[in-house]
Amino acid sequence: MVSSTEAHALDPNWPRSWRAYVCWLACFFLMFNSWGLVNAYGTFSSYYVGASMRLTDQLQLNLIGSTQSFLVLAFSGPVGRLLDAGHSRKIVATGAFLVPFGMFMLSIAHPSGDAQASYINIWSTQGLVVGLGMACYFVSSSQIAATWFPKRKGLAVGMVACGASIAGVVYPTMIRFLVDALGFNNAVRAVAGLVTLTSLFSLVFATPNPTHAHHKPKSWSKLRTWFDTDALRNKAFCWFTAAVAFLFLGFYPVFFNLEEWAAISGYSTRGGSHSPIKFAEQPSHVALQTFWLLTIMNGSSTLGRLAMALFCDRTGQLNMHIGAQLISAVFVLLFWSLADSTGAAIAFCVCFGIMSGAVIGLPPASIANILDCTYNTPETRHHPHAKLGQWTGLMYSVAAIPALIGPVIAGHLVSEYQTYITVQMWSGVSLLCSAMCMIISRYYLPCVDGERVGTKLARILGRNTLLSDKGKKTDTGESDFEAFSQVTTRAPSRQVSGERLRDADKVDFSPYG
Repeated sequence: MVSSTEAHALDPNWPRSWRAYVCWLACFFLMFNSWGLVNAYGTFSSYYVGASMRLTDQLQLNLIGSTQSFLVLAFSGPVGRLLDAGHSRKIVATGAFLVPFGMFMLSIAHPSGDAQASYINIWSTQGLVVGLGMACYFVSSSQIAATWFPKRKGLAVGMVACGASIAGVVYPTMIRFLVDALGFNNAVRAVAGLVTLTSLFSLVFATPNPTHAHHKPKSWSKLRTWFDTDALRNKAFCWFTAAVAFLFLGFYPVFFNLEEWAAISGYSTRGGSHSPIKFAEQPSHVALQTFWLLTIMNGSSTLGRLAMALFCDRTGQLNMHIGAQLISAVFVLLFWSLADSTGAAIAFCVCFGIMSGAVIGLPPASIANILDCTYNTPETRHHPHAKLGQWTGLMYSVAAIPALIGPVIAGHLVSEYQTYITVQMWSGVSLLCSAMCMIISRYYLPCVDGERVGTKLARILGRNTLLSDKGKKTDTGESDFEAFSQVTTRAPSRQVSGERLRDADKVDFSPYG
């Protein structure tokens, strides 16, 4: 009998069926209409502040977007398990109804003209109904696409992830231009129409590979069916889950508050006039519409997602994630807080956007890396594939509460202290804490030779003093620093020999995977 691993080894590098590539596009649209709409919420929020919800606190406005994030993440675990059991058609159909329905209801619930909108109506349609539909789309997009590309999973999922950033360009642009031409309600109906068309395409073509094996549980009532308790005993997983929780605590406050910060600071303009904070007396001499900043940031994140898809398998998923997270934190703490012109604001949007694409797209790949490091014996090599959905869903479900309260806390800080430096510090410190947790998670992963990172670091640091005095290099002609800088988190396919394990001069920090 041929195992699933051996069967995948016989697959071609690229699928030969046209259905695989049409499904790829359909999954792209699933992401387009899930996180893509979340990324575009900053434009909706900016309109509400300046027009129909001028008297509403920033905290409440942020709650609409954070409700979407919360629902998407909270249902990731159950949706992932249902997908593993072969219920993809029902899940996608549910989302194909809820997301367009919620957007059309938003156009009805929102008043015409200059009347003030009812907050509960906007929250229940855009936040609750649309958010529930997004929850059906999010995990489905990557898991369904991955079944068609067993040898190109990283690239396939990375291209699907680009749907979120491209939607973050398309939807804000549609809203801004159509609001001026048709009014807000008709602009929302146009967006809902696009959502409907793309959702119907996904409903028809987003189907898993028929040869993909579905793992149906013996009993749906057992706790282990929904939660893998082994994950809670894995220190690397627990620390990485904490990292993702801090990530969502500070990530979306940047997107939700960027436009209003730019308008308040005088670096761009928007319609409407009300804000709880005074505007800059003289706007920048090269001011632009606020939605362009969010559009630039989302467009730049496409580059980060593509780079992640192309290079994470070479540099190592978790290694790349740590680097991108640290750089993102620095950009927020320094570049955003010190931005004092329109040009500086645009530069921040481009730089942070590129890093944010990698930061928000890499968690599933990093979980796969941790699984490969944990189950690295011939007897357990099949576990990473079987557990990936559950572990990824559990990680996102834990991050749901931080995704809900992060933007709300940021909105309260703005209202309480009347300055956006509070949001900048809140987001920057949260992202920095996330990076620190990722480093600790990496610490608990074994290297390719089975040795722990701490043991290997102690040995290297002790040897570096001698090397600096004598100017010696390793057997391969590289210094220890060079060997460290070139490590990956992938394990070679061959077994490591006992002679290499005893060779203290050859340094390889790569964990299994």
